[in-house]
Amino acid sequence: MKAGFIGLGHLGKSVAKRLISEGIELMVWNRTREKASDLGALIADSPAALVSQVEILFMNLFDSAAVEAVLAGKDGILKVDCTGKIIIDTTTNHFELVAYFHELLRKHGGFYLESPVLGSVVPASQGALTVLVSGEKNAFDKALPYIEKIGKNIFFLEKPALATKMKLINNLALGSFMATIAEALAFGESAGINKSKVLDILGTGAGNSMVLNAKREKLLQEDFSTHFSSALIYKDLHYLQDLARALKRPLFTGSTAKELFGMTFSKGMDSLDFSGIYKIMKGF
Repeated sequence: MKAGFIGLGHLGKSVAKRLISEGIELMVWNRTREKASDLGALIADSPAALVSQVEILFMNLFDSAAVEAVLAGKDGILKVDCTGKIIIDTTTNHFELVAYFHELLRKHGGFYLESPVLGSVVPASQGALTVLVSGEKNAFDKALPYIEKIGKNIFFLEKPALATKMKLINNLALGSFMATIAEALAFGESAGINKSKVLDILGTGAGNSMVLNAKREKLLQEDFSTHFSSALIYKDLHYLQDLARALKRPLFTGSTAKELFGMTFSKGMDSLDFSGIYKIMKGF
């Protein structure tokens, strides 16, 4: 099996390594070429050169602006014949722009599968991500053997933009849980309770969650090396606010969480793991 991969950030690189470990012959492109040097994969000179060599291409980029640049920019994917090509985009996009991306690929004879993932670096390395997919059913069926290499739970939502909207809704819970757990931990310490004890009690009480289980050691050790950055959750919650506006409904906890993560920018912490919101809470 052969595939391409574009976007070797923290999550993207973990996904790429997983695909390689599962026997996928991977060819990659990344804006910073050095990030691909330790993969042992062939490195293409441009997105256009890469898509010319593969039928299946994964992408994992920071935001929709980056996706559009890779698709339609100089030496972008759409500069070459895309007939029959399948783009599996695991980026968390803006719900309006994914509809545009579907149409772009369709006009060029290809298929766009919006495929945002739930989970970060550790589940990616284990092939245990949850993958939400929208797009043409026949393209999904062809891509499924590849998606199964990275995803333990795969949900096909078909209609364009539904997978992206669901990912944003998931991150409403993710961001809100993380902010609440961080605040509860900071409160517990202020009340004179040992940090480890607070986490133990939260883990057997109302704080018990996949979020706490995944971030317990980071909070305990204050190791905020990046798995999923505050900048990314801030971006996702901003997209969610746009969805709330489109649906003409309020967004309460998501908006509050977004502004809390927004505080990491002024503190120079936006590139750290989003569990680093604990340092913001502890500073109050």
